[in-house]
Amino acid sequence: MKKNLRISGLLSLMALCFNGYAETVPGANHSELIKHHIYADFHDMYREPSGTALIYPYITPGSKQYANVLWDWDSWLSDVALRQTLLDAGSAADHAEALRYEQGCVLNYLAYTSEEDGYMPMVVDAETDPMKIKPADIYSTNMHKPVLAQHAAFITRQNGDDASWLAEGFSRMQAFIKNYHDHHRHADTGLYYWQDDLAIGVDNDPSTFYRPNGSSASIYLNCLMYKELRAMAYLAERLGLNEAKAEYEAEADTLRDAVREHCWDEKDGMYYSVDIALRPVTLEPQYIFGKQMVLHEGAPRAYPCLIQRLGCWSGFMALWAGIATPEQAQRMVKENLTDERSFWAPYGVRTLSKQEKMYNLNATHNPSNWQGPVWGISNYMVFRGLADYGFNAEARELAEKTVALFGSDLEKEGALHEYYDPDSGNPIMNKGFQNWNYLVLNMLAWLENRPTVRES
Repeated sequence: MKKNLRISGLLSLMALCFNGYAETVPGANHSELIKHHIYADFHDMYREPSGTALIYPYITPGSKQYANVLWDWDSWLSDVALRQTLLDAGSAADHAEALRYEQGCVLNYLAYTSEEDGYMPMVVDAETDPMKIKPADIYSTNMHKPVLAQHAAFITRQNGDDASWLAEGFSRMQAFIKNYHDHHRHADTGLYYWQDDLAIGVDNDPSTFYRPNGSSASIYLNCLMYKELRAMAYLAERLGLNEAKAEYEAEADTLRDAVREHCWDEKDGMYYSVDIALRPVTLEPQYIFGKQMVLHEGAPRAYPCLIQRLGCWSGFMALWAGIATPEQAQRMVKENLTDERSFWAPYGVRTLSKQEKMYNLNATHNPSNWQGPVWGISNYMVFRGLADYGFNAEARELAEKTVALFGSDLEKEGALHEYYDPDSGNPIMNKGFQNWNYLVLNMLAWLENRPTVRES
């Protein structure tokens, strides 16, 4: 108890003095500076029920732009960083306090999900009209990214594998997965696809951005769905639903095989998104050149999709998800990731290869820019994939680059930003951004060989 009181007192002291910390200790060790900042600051992500729409407490990404908003994958990954903070420096009271905000993220979404259609919104704002949160045609636009089960599974694992808090809402989670399977899945490939380019997480990824609706079987989306199905299997087991567990495991295996078959490019040694908007093969005759014939009858299309050879960081999510084979991982890292002409930069992983014509470092909001800038989350997810596949030297280098990036920002600006210039490390926009940037703590724990919290 005395130890907990000492830690709580330390956190309070740091919260009072941090505003001047970067100025009074110029050149301070980046690792310690990051820890001091986050340990004192993480409470600012907590929000009580607010407005008319947010019924439960929740975790917000932080900064003025996201002050009272619940976002799908943001809240999940912010929570992973929060748990590392609590493991490093939290008291028993801190752990108990956090749980209601963590569970509230999931419960707020389940409050707007029905067993009939499984639609789940991707964002809930405090000012949202609860009666207008569902679009008129729920099957023609994107919904919540497949990360809710992953978040719920993370919370459950962190609390002794107790999933009883989900018993009432699990059927709505199953309806959510069924919605994806029935209405966002391409039958010919077995891959999941975006309905449009609205709020896809990696906002202006060229494989989806301004592309025809329903055309992009995104590698990012399919990697998330693979892990989501695995999380559903785990939760089903914890709730005693063994038949459902087996079904989700089988679905995950099927999706993994589909991603390997259709998204792996042997030519480049890389995973890509694929284009599924191909004209259907038909045997219906039509008049061509004044006579009736079947178009392309002599050589009909025999492939269900086309590789989109666009150098996006999200291809490396096949490492994070565990989909890539060891041989594929070797090629991805050696032939693509560590190429300084494309992805590998002084401050992390460029979100779009520098060799792509679309590459730019513009400061944009709605959409945010994923066409080159370094983001904390992309650095983290690539780092995690590298470590999982045994690329320890590359994982260490990427983690150290991220620590240098955020430590420098705190020294100069006293705060973190949403995304950065890959070569100079200069912040591009949105000062005060917290969110998944705090996953740098998880990277630091790994670097320092300490107990590390991970998302799965």
